[in-house]
Amino acid sequence: MAEKLKVGILGGTGMVGQRFISLLENHPWYEVTTIAASPRSAGKRYEDAVGDRWKMQTPMPEAVKDIIVMNVNEVEAVAEKVDFVFSAVDMSKDEIKAIEEAYAKTETPVVSNNSAHRWTPDVPMIIPEINPEHAEIIPFQKKRLGTTRGFIAVKPNCSIQSYTPALHALKEFGPKLVVATTYQAISGAGKTFKDWPEMVENIIPFISGEEEKSEQEPLKIWGHIENGQIVKADGPVITCQCIRVPVLNGHTAAVFVNFEKKPTKEEIIACWENYVGEPQKLGLPSAPKQFIRYMTEDNRPQVKADVEFERGMGISMGRLREDSVFDYKFVGLSHNTVRGAAGGAILCAELLTAKGYISKK
Repeated sequence: MAEKLKVGILGGTGMVGQRFISLLENHPWYEVTTIAASPRSAGKRYEDAVGDRWKMQTPMPEAVKDIIVMNVNEVEAVAEKVDFVFSAVDMSKDEIKAIEEAYAKTETPVVSNNSAHRWTPDVPMIIPEINPEHAEIIPFQKKRLGTTRGFIAVKPNCSIQSYTPALHALKEFGPKLVVATTYQAISGAGKTFKDWPEMVENIIPFISGEEEKSEQEPLKIWGHIENGQIVKADGPVITCQCIRVPVLNGHTAAVFVNFEKKPTKEEIIACWENYVGEPQKLGLPSAPKQFIRYMTEDNRPQVKADVEFERGMGISMGRLREDSVFDYKFVGLSHNTVRGAAGGAILCAELLTAKGYISKK
């Protein structure tokens, strides 16, 4: 790309906003030129606005330290400085819906990490390796919004990343019933152990709203476009339990599945290992070379050893075996704030850029 696109981060002082900033350092296509946050941070240098709340394990990029944080509510002022924005704002669902639409109506594409628009019928919810064709809903959304280049696209919940890709790679065998239990890191709540000491040596068997998202969002991803809306798939039937565990980064899933046509273990592993999606074909900058890998060791994947696979953008599978009740069971691992949050949104933006939906203003 001859000239980098100017990117704004909405909600840039929070944990996911910080992850966006870290991952976009030295990005070949994008440059963070604008950071917007709450009115209490507005007017401060980014380094001062964040203060001692920098949660990344790598240092704050030098290029953003002196950026003066803007008020995220001053939509026109922020929008005129950027080609598109990533949204990681911390607001109520109704407030997020309203502000993301307001940015889109300034002819600024919005790629959102938030859940507010995931079930808006003409907003694509994209895992780029699985449903890139859902970008084709964008012209219908633009017509509703009255825009020529402004729109909203979202990435799905972090909880589904460790099993939905694995099931998608096996679609030819017809997964029909799925039971999944997710063991979710505290960074998924925007926390570290420093600010959530109650999670040390603790497990909480409830994460508000997470089970519904984990059961329903894959069905929208596997849905189809009809009459200007995305219609969710009828199946498979998915039931989930979501548990918060004392891990900083990395969501693990224990999955049981029945198929219409039961594959062999060797067929499953081959489907996983050989799976190639649109990002790999296009050679997108953030795309993992290998999306899904299978680990043969009995004690893998492990969070500490494996969460950074493919810079946090790959999915690690293991412990595949036949089950006494279901056809098979397995374990999956994904990086919740990279693949499951900022990294997944950046890859989505790269896909939309490659397809011409995001460009210079």
